[in-house]
Amino acid sequence: MKPRRSQFFMSEGYCVKCKTKKEIVDGVEETMKNGRKAIKGKCPTCGTVMFKILGGKATPPADAPAGGAPTPTKPPATK
Repeated sequence: MKPRRSQFFMSEGYCVKCKTKKEIVDGVEETMKNGRKAIKGKCPTCGTVMFKILGGKATPPADAPAGGAPTPTKPPATK
């Protein structure tokens, strides 16, 4: 089993330029705007950017409330 580094990941992805599945080189885990995790790196053959979306959502930040604070609502509009 390969040792996992905290920042770099070796994951298999699809290169659209080579049209084959290959190992992602220099992969870094990122969090997308919608909260999902992904790995971004390069194709070992052609150097094209490869991107693989991982399953599950990212964990919330440590300083976020656990139960979730209620969001303030607008009062009902009056005529």
